[in-house]
Amino acid sequence: MNRRTGAPGVRRLPLVVGTAVGLVAILAAFLVIRQVSDDGPACDVTLEVNSSTEKGDLLAELAEKYNAAERRTASGRCARVSVSETSSGVAMQALAQGWDEKRDGAPEPQAWTPTSSLWLTLLTEEGGASDRTVLGGDTPVSLATSPLAIAMPRPMAEALGWPEKKIGWRDVLSLTKKGWGAFGHPEWGGFHLGKDNPHTSTSGLAATVAAFYAATGRSSDLTLDDVEDGKSRAFVAGVEAGVLHYASDATAYMANLAEADAHGQALSYASAVVVQEQLIHLYDRGSPTGDIKKLDKGTKPKVPLVAVHPDDGTLMLDHPFVVLPSASREQRAAAADFRAFLLEPAQQRSFQHYGFRDHEGNAGRELAASVSLPDEGRRKLSLIDPPAPKVLRAVLDGWDELRKKARVVLVMDVSGSMNATTGSGQSRLEAAKKAAVTALDLYHPDDEVGLWAFSTETEAGQKPYRQILPPSPIRDGKKQLADAMDGLSASGGTALYATVRAAHQAVLADLDTDRINAVVVLTDGRNEYPADNDLDALLRDIDATQLERSVRVFTVAFSGQADFDTLSKISAATRATSYDALDPAVIDKVMVSVISNF
Repeated sequence: MNRRTGAPGVRRLPLVVGTAVGLVAILAAFLVIRQVSDDGPACDVTLEVNSSTEKGDLLAELAEKYNAAERRTASGRCARVSVSETSSGVAMQALAQGWDEKRDGAPEPQAWTPTSSLWLTLLTEEGGASDRTVLGGDTPVSLATSPLAIAMPRPMAEALGWPEKKIGWRDVLSLTKKGWGAFGHPEWGGFHLGKDNPHTSTSGLAATVAAFYAATGRSSDLTLDDVEDGKSRAFVAGVEAGVLHYASDATAYMANLAEADAHGQALSYASAVVVQEQLIHLYDRGSPTGDIKKLDKGTKPKVPLVAVHPDDGTLMLDHPFVVLPSASREQRAAAADFRAFLLEPAQQRSFQHYGFRDHEGNAGRELAASVSLPDEGRRKLSLIDPPAPKVLRAVLDGWDELRKKARVVLVMDVSGSMNATTGSGQSRLEAAKKAAVTALDLYHPDDEVGLWAFSTETEAGQKPYRQILPPSPIRDGKKQLADAMDGLSASGGTALYATVRAAHQAVLADLDTDRINAVVVLTDGRNEYPADNDLDALLRDIDATQLERSVRVFTVAFSGQADFDTLSKISAATRATSYDALDPAVIDKVMVSVISNF
């Protein structure tokens, strides 16, 4: 997996998340690819395997080992295996639509191993809707397992009675409503939950399913009526109300947690993050970004995370291996042999070493020790059954309505450099305006969005920024926003620091605690404003660790002239994410990615 080691919150090649499943295919060109080298024995059968991101590096290593062994199928054919990685939800949409290597950014696979069979369920549902055969008839085989868990800083879990007391989704709901003061720790403030977007993230999808199940008190047979029930929806909405913001990859939360821990503030950021258990293992052993190559090589946290498995229901993420209809007879034989190789004891030990449980659900001693599993992982989990296809689809649709809503100020750079042309012949400003207008369709009608523009003063006494429209619900103001964006023109310099500070203060002054409050800054340059040229002062002013209340500033570096490093520092200071659109051709995808946080 292509992990980064820079400032927390930085995503140079983001895995993009849409707020509706139909939009996920837009993002395919953004996928991170890991390809096995061409070195090794010559074999006449090639097998492309597409893996979920958290095990892509491991499968690539094991594929190299497999290729070096020059194993033979029953027919005597030798195969070379290549591994690419794609977030499970994005891969599901690519397969549902018919894989396109150029659009989807990875070779068409003949075998697929997502994080969970939930995606196979959704893929079957998508295929049925389009009358396409998207999966073969083979029964999926699990390569490894990892239960969905609530990662909590140890002191917070212990304050709830862990490990003796059972903790579940109802405790999450209670904490969201009452805060830590009700549990004897007012100094910790409110309860803040880290959770991914369920349209592409397995942990986000599984957590949403588990919350609906917890609302019913059952562990199987979730129905459409359950999903539509008012009490169930109120329960799920209550859980979502505690979310800090949504993410496409939980490692963004883990990186921010590690940064807070390094400054002695581990209990000041997220109270809990919903992830698969394996990521907690990596965090506690010095790899908060999920890079298996940094296991035990990075700085281990002062305050470790523990794995809390909800007693009112969790899902075992089963990492299935399926052969796709695109596979030839020879490739199917190769896939069967590679799968058998991965299930051998030596390879299963590799999965356990990196924090997975084996394909039968057994936790290794290293995992049990690192995430503090009671009874070394032998305690029985309260597992729930995956819902039927139509019910799972209803859960996703329900989340779109029940998720925490946002209040966002979009700040557009209109300096003179935005008149420069892109590769498509458009100016940077025209490309940015088009992407921003298109992205308005991704917001929920109840999300509130405002618009600012900035350059430098064009007349004496003017401020270098201006509010064009205050935040208002998309349902009422989308056309006005689109018209205002269309009317922007470019001139002047780039007063980046003054504008970020002013926008941050404006949102903070009018903070809506029931919403995700954020600023999105899109710029193609660097600060060119001598009247405010002190980056350190700006970072102090927006530092989330120094503010009782905070606003996240998401930044977009648009063109090669943008100061990406500075933008990354700005986002990191507010515990947000910086996005790389240094190639203007990807601005549409980046804007979709940004809005996935809301």
